[in-house]
Amino acid sequence: MYRVEFEPDDNGTLLVTCSDLPEVTTWGEDQDDALQRAADAIEEALAARIAHREPIPEPSKTPAPGRRRQLNIAIAAKPRPTPRMSALPALTVAKVLYRAAYDAGITKAELARRLGWHAPQVDRLLDLRHCSKVEQIEQALRMLGKRLVVGVQDAA
Repeated sequence: MYRVEFEPDDNGTLLVTCSDLPEVTTWGEDQDDALQRAADAIEEALAARIAHREPIPEPSKTPAPGRRRQLNIAIAAKPRPTPRMSALPALTVAKVLYRAAYDAGITKAELARRLGWHAPQVDRLLDLRHCSKVEQIEQALRMLGKRLVVGVQDAA
């Protein structure tokens, strides 16, 4: 999950930014709307980075609540944006196997060769809008020396 920051805008909406992905800027009528729009904007940013063969950063760690309060007190002149975590669709998170391939210096062509697949199959696997099978994602991750971990948490 990428951390997003809400900042009240002058027209009653919330401005949303993401320090991990500077290209992400969106807005929302309220916090729920802003979080949904943030997830969409982050997904688009990740898709663009994959399409342009650019690196995808790891999400930053969220500062401990006590630390965040201390920062807000120390910088009293201008209130800091409110940080929130934006949840992405599970399939999108799984498809960021692109990051593992990129970090290992493995191209899409090499990935296809190692998996014994055709290039369009790898293109679909890395396409965040394509509904790939989890088994295919797991196979690609295994080839990269990774494994897919899935968990369930209570809704907040």
